Order: sequence, then C-alpha cells, then structure tokens
Amino acid sequence: MLATRIRQKEGTFYFIAYKAADLLEKVRFTSRYYFEGEELAQGKISDHDEVAQFIAGIERSEKGFQRLLNRQKIKQIVNFYETVVAQPMIPGTVLLFTDETLRFQQAGDSESIGRLSEPKGKYLVIDGQHRLAGLHFFQSKHPEQIPQVEVPCLLFDGRSGDFATEMFVIINSTHTRINRSHLVDLYEKVSWESPEKKFTAKVVNLLYSEADSPLQYKINRLGGRSKQEKWILQSEVFNELLKVVTAHQRWIESHLGTKADRCYALVRDYLKGVKEVMEEIWGQNERYMFTRDVTLKALIRVLDDLIVDRKLISDWDQQRTHQPFAEIVKPWAPLAKEFRADGFYERFPAKGQLERVRKIHQRLLDAIVG
Repeated sequence: MLATRIRQKEGTFYFIAYKAADLLEKVRFTSRYYFEGEELAQGKISDHDEVAQFIAGIERSEKGFQRLLNRQKIKQIVNFYETVVAQPMIPGTVLLFTDETLRFQQAGDSESIGRLSEPKGKYLVIDGQHRLAGLHFFQSKHPEQIPQVEVPCLLFDGRSGDFATEMFVIINSTHTRINRSHLVDLYEKVSWESPEKKFTAKVVNLLYSEADSPLQYKINRLGGRSKQEKWILQSEVFNELLKVVTAHQRWIESHLGTKADRCYALVRDYLKGVKEVMEEIWGQNERYMFTRDVTLKALIRVLDDLIVDRKLISDWDQQRTHQPFAEIVKPWAPLAKEFRADGFYERFPAKGQLERVRKIHQRLLDAIVG
C-alpha cells in the first residue's frame, strides 16, 4: 500500500489513505470488562438492537485499554455518515497500531513516499474506534457507497503494546474525554508517570481484584454498565492512597519494599481490622454511611496517621494479621449509630465533601487517641 513515512525525533510512523472496506477487515475492536456483570449480557439484548449485538460480540480482554464502546455514540455517528453530503465523513485521522515491524520501500528518489507492507495480524485502534464501529454499520446498510469512502490513518508499528497504551493516555487524558478511574488503570503502563503513581495504581488494582480484599469488586473502575454495588470511585481510592505513599515513601521502601503486594497487605489488614470492629454496619449502605465514599476516604486518612505508630506497625509486621488494627480501632464500635444514613449529614455538617471527609477523619482519630 502507498504510504507517507513521517519521522519525528527517534520515532517513525506512516500516513495511509485506507479503503474503508479493506480497513474494516484489518482492525480489531476491543473493549474493557472486568468480571461477570460488567458487560452487555447477550440474553438481555434486543434482537433489533444491532449495535448492542455488535458490542456484545467484541473481544473481552484485560489487555485492551479502550473505554467501553458507547451505543448511542455509534448510532449518532452512523446517522452522520448517512446524512453528510459535502462535508467529509471522517476528516480526522484514525490511529492504528501493530507490534509487527512493517517493510517500507522508497518510491524513486523520495525518502518519504513509498510502499508499505501490511501486517499479518489485525490492527489495534488507538483512537477512532467509535468512528470505525459506525463505519461498520454504514457499510452493512449502504454497501454501494462504501467503495467511495477512504479513511485517513496514522499507523504505528514495531513497538510494544505499552506504547499504544501510552499514546491512548496522551490523546485522551483530559477530563472531558477519559474517565479518571480509567486513567488510574493505565498509570503503571506509561513511561512518563511517577514511580509513586505507578506503585499506588498497583495497590488499588489489588484492592479491587484480590479475593481477600474487603473492597473486592466494590471499587468503581469504569462505571456506567456495572450491575454490581459500588462503594467508591477508583480515582478517589487512588488519590487518598497516593497521599499515604508519598508521605511515607522512604518508610514504605525500607520496610515494605518496592513491590506493591506488601503495601497492599498493610492496607488490606487495616481494612480487615476495621471491618471486624464495625461488622454490624460494614456494607450496610442503605442504612449506614460507613462504607460510602465519604467515610472510606476518611478511613484511609486514619491509616496515614497510624503508620507513624511504630509499635502498631511492628506488631502487624510480626503477626501479619489484621488483629493489631482491630485492637486499636475498637473504640469505633460505639460510634456505629453516628453513621446511620438517617441524619448523617446533620451529624457531620459541611459545605462539601472535602470538609465532611475531614470531619469524619477527625472524629475517628479522636476516638482512638482521645
């Protein structure tokens, strides 16, 4: 295929005008799912909703970095493709990636124009997945028009999958385009993020996924489609734990090491100790506010305070159980009634969540030290 080679510093990529029908045969659609219940269940999809049927059939892969495909957005794009006349259907480039190294053969004396080989496998879409999904349906509805459609593409080859992930983050890391909790998922894969953020992201991932975590599957990672009960946004857990990791960085490195699993064990056992003491109201989110986001954030701040208690941490390090934490937070048991949902905001009056988290944090801390 004819391509323009583009060089920027140490990077090389290619510009290609792909025939729409050819491109659709060469791309792999991906979406993000974590466990049963966070997907479009095939049995619940209308036989007439072809877009939903398409999304449900897409490969479910933890290795995919894309956001969940949006049915409404795809339908709007298809409608645009059908109604546009003079304006270009796809004026912006679609970004494609393959880990295969492609061959480029110069045309004559030109260093930039030449013939580029195609990959044996399929392209991963870095940016433009919804536009291509819309093109898929436009082709099925208007096959006679598809030969007239070419898609401008930028193609990146010969790199690791993390390169594609990093580019996705760079393109989408604004508040309006990417969910903050989704961005946390990607921190450990991008080269330019700080070690503290990568480390914290791993801890949060373990809190979400490990069977012995008191927060397993209760952290809202992507949102939107889950049928499971969620307690707190992943970005909120991440932000609170990042403060802990940053404040105690040297201590964590010297006592827990650089592997996230040991730091996870500390956070897990602390939360287990809290859960044991507050078992009566733990997870009772219709009647109590103890495992709601506002209190969970305060709980992490208490952990930040407790880490300076070297005797407590020494006891935990020797026993490696939640009991030292359960012992120290025992004074919280009589406070259970204060976390009833009924009247909670009057008992903890505040102008906003930041102030309320601070008040809950202080109330819990006072009960321990007072």
